[in-house]
Amino acid sequence: MKKLYLSLLMLGILLSASATPILSSYPSATATIFLDFDGHYVNSTVWNGGAPINCAPSGMSDQDIIQIFNRVSEDYRPFAVNITTDSTVFLAAPLTQRIRIIITPTSGWYPGVGGVTYVGSFTWGDDTPGFVFCDRLGPNSPKMVAEACSHESGHAVGLAHQSRYGSDCSTPQEQYNSGTGTGEASWAPIMGNSYYRNMSNWNNGPTPYGCTNFQDNLSIITTQNGFGYRPDDYTETMNGTTTAITPTNFSKSGIISTNTDKDAFRMVLGQGSNMHITAIPYNVGANDDGANLDVKLEIFNNAGTLINTYDPQNVMSITIDSFFTAGTYYFKISGTGNANIGSYGSLGSYTLSGFTGALAVHSITLSGDRNNSKHNLNWAIIADEPAQSIEVQMSTDGSHFNTIASVQVTATSYSWKPLQQGTLYYRLKVVSGTGQTTYSNTINLRGINDGTDNIFTVTTLIQNDIKVNASVPYQYQLTDMNGSVLRQGNGAAGLNTISMSQYPRGMYFIRLLSNNQQQTKRIIKQ
Repeated sequence: MKKLYLSLLMLGILLSASATPILSSYPSATATIFLDFDGHYVNSTVWNGGAPINCAPSGMSDQDIIQIFNRVSEDYRPFAVNITTDSTVFLAAPLTQRIRIIITPTSGWYPGVGGVTYVGSFTWGDDTPGFVFCDRLGPNSPKMVAEACSHESGHAVGLAHQSRYGSDCSTPQEQYNSGTGTGEASWAPIMGNSYYRNMSNWNNGPTPYGCTNFQDNLSIITTQNGFGYRPDDYTETMNGTTTAITPTNFSKSGIISTNTDKDAFRMVLGQGSNMHITAIPYNVGANDDGANLDVKLEIFNNAGTLINTYDPQNVMSITIDSFFTAGTYYFKISGTGNANIGSYGSLGSYTLSGFTGALAVHSITLSGDRNNSKHNLNWAIIADEPAQSIEVQMSTDGSHFNTIASVQVTATSYSWKPLQQGTLYYRLKVVSGTGQTTYSNTINLRGINDGTDNIFTVTTLIQNDIKVNASVPYQYQLTDMNGSVLRQGNGAAGLNTISMSQYPRGMYFIRLLSNNQQQTKRIIKQ
């Protein structure tokens, strides 16, 4: 019996579009997942009661389509399957190794969902398509549409939903597991509800059929659809045959395709030197946006003895600024877990880069004090070149930091009034002109809330995100200048981020409501 699965929805409106870019992620692969943004006439016995469906084009811009393609391609990067926007590539693939996912605002024939696909339809051989209803996702949010494309094509390659259960192991607490965590390392399973977490990947977890009914995504994908993993690109052997890198300036890209895969590189340093080394997962924006691979880097000496392991818990990439003595070193890249999830689905592509020379930023010293109702921060930066950017970051637990302000690179201080009680932690993130990222020391100041002012503090001049600092839980509603509701939702006490990346520059209004107070703020997106 064919099983039907539905995705979550978000109500919305359409954006304008241009011609679809022609893209393929792995042209040599036979198996194909076709992301169809151009509209399609569907005449299928299994959809719409057998009545035809004339699907309109997505209406999405080239820039958004490219981002969606890149996000979905990274989700499928470990496998020997081609993600494409080219219909000719799709039509050339074998019937039993292809699926068309139609991204369309034509959604009225199947109300109440964000997408729909039959489980296992990738191998049916009759070109039964799946659907993603972009008008209900954001609307037309590249992040949400991409998550839905991976989710629906996941159904096509044999996967059910993944749910969350409580300790009693009875009824699911969430039919769609929405994951956990905040910020860069926040996680959710692709086959759950991954719209609101950064790190979404394949998972080995329970389904709606029971908390002990675990679904091994990777095994199902690679054994039931006629394709497996990509070939390993680098071995983990540490000897004279290991892939060499030049210490003065190197950059190597690779793929961690299985959760046992490790990629090794060999560096011979003729004399002691300062080195700047980064290991960065593939991403589509700042703070490793859209990355699937949480990178771990191990460094060994010539004898194969482990010198150091770099595995930060709250970021997915690695930056090292250190002095290396002369000698031979081996670098090993692998996937890892963090505070929110284990290493099972930490797969994908990365770039390992480095160079020798003086460190651009030598030191950052942060200090601060409390004056009446404000926290005042001051800093001194010693560097060989001007900074490219400076961010002030705050945390309530000393581990998970959020940016509260981006200041001028000439600034040496920042003041604000926090609304949280308890101890707050602060640090600076400084990016040099050469792209080196350095963090200051962390300081802590006691939070203040005297109850005499507004309970909401909102950034009103933004580029991508609205920052809402609230002393209580709240509801919000975002509208455009005409009063049309663009999105609405809930926020928690503390610092919250509302993404505006999918909306054009202009003026907006945000209405914030708590049990006993409401505020309306004008937002200008630059």
